[in-house]
Amino acid sequence: MSDTAAERAATALAGTLPRVFWLDPDIPGHDVPAPAPSLAGNVFADLVVVGAGFSGLWTALLAKERDPDRHVVLVEARTAGWAASGRNGGFCAASLTHGHDNGAERWPEEIDELERQGSANLDAIEEAVARYGIDCEFERTGEILVATEPWQAEGFAEAARATTALGHPAHVWDAERIRREIDSPSYVGALYEPRGVAMLHPAKLAWGLRAACERLGVRIFENTPVRAIRSAPAGLRLETAGGSLHAPKVAWGTGAFPGPLRRLKHYLAPVYDYALTTEPLTDEQRASLGWQGRQGVSDAANLFHYYRLTADNRILWGGYDVVHHHGGRVRPEFDQRPETFRRLAEHFQATFPQLEGVRFSHSWGGVIDTCSRFAAFFGSGYGGRLAYAAGYTGLGVGATRFGAQVMLDRLDGLDTERTRLRMVREKPLPFPPEPVRSLGIGLTLRATAAADRDGGRRNLWLRGLDAVGMGFDS
Repeated sequence: MSDTAAERAATALAGTLPRVFWLDPDIPGHDVPAPAPSLAGNVFADLVVVGAGFSGLWTALLAKERDPDRHVVLVEARTAGWAASGRNGGFCAASLTHGHDNGAERWPEEIDELERQGSANLDAIEEAVARYGIDCEFERTGEILVATEPWQAEGFAEAARATTALGHPAHVWDAERIRREIDSPSYVGALYEPRGVAMLHPAKLAWGLRAACERLGVRIFENTPVRAIRSAPAGLRLETAGGSLHAPKVAWGTGAFPGPLRRLKHYLAPVYDYALTTEPLTDEQRASLGWQGRQGVSDAANLFHYYRLTADNRILWGGYDVVHHHGGRVRPEFDQRPETFRRLAEHFQATFPQLEGVRFSHSWGGVIDTCSRFAAFFGSGYGGRLAYAAGYTGLGVGATRFGAQVMLDRLDGLDTERTRLRMVREKPLPFPPEPVRSLGIGLTLRATAAADRDGGRRNLWLRGLDAVGMGFDS
């Protein structure tokens, strides 16, 4: 980028708040709930759910829907929705497999069923939002995958045929058609799926699910990290700083924070993703874009951007950089990364030059629980008394509800359409130990960036990872 572009980016970022937009209590309509009390003493329950992100919130809610008399306790290390569930872009996808292509490559014999269950899961989320009166700005807009280089559009026609054959119509647009929809000089084509993705306010969804859980009788403790898991005569004992939780069954939904469930660390690599939001656009600025359908958008590069309109007509702009710190370190200071924000701002201005002068209001980062197959994996421990789901790799806003169902199916000993899936029964390949893990991730990210510069051609390293079913994505 030129010095002029860098200067424009710096001007646009001046005054940006280092704060998550969705969680900002100063934004009108962000009614952040008061935290629940911390655990003190011994508490007994039929089911303890660990983690009050989407995974744990859906698990607690569905557990009470299945059995209203079940005593359910939900425990969270910080506050509900604080981590990935409140920091993402607000894309709620039907896909359970991180896209049709990834699912078809890994589970070709059941991709039709995976797509069917994924669509049903998104429908059920929409229905639950309406039934519980959750005001989370839910919009079933679909998503546009844009090509900014000709090679990125080469697979669009085949992808459209495949998804349409499964009953989910998709449309291929040329450069002229996509620019009528959203005007950017960088677009050369697009693939539009009208029903596969909804836009929502992720923090409001988390807060709404929390409130629904409370109305159904779920007991919630926040600011209560679980420090140890112990076997006990009647099940499991979870130890915290202020007391302990006792239950015959435990659902573990902590995402990139495995805590004392050490087995998850072999399969998870925490990576940081970053985002910006603009100030609210004026009517004139909105008109210069088009974007009347308010669809979510991402580009088809390997290192990609995702972006969308918020309810107050800001543009949320994120992605591209994927940052893994040696040893999988997760630190509060990693939430801000000025060099990434400058890069994102420059890319934004190149994509929408008609928005020159628009400033950014918020900047933030968050950690994603990546696994080697990019889609969630599931397991049990402690003789089947504990079930877990993790590894959503950026698509957990929707897929966590499916994961919650899987955990409950397993804890309840049920044979269901979910538990019979090979995707559910098998685990991904674990990542190698350090320092090989960090060296490999760094090499993979460099090779991925090189592939984008070289017309999408994957080098020997990336082809080798493809062959063994490993990779890296956000």
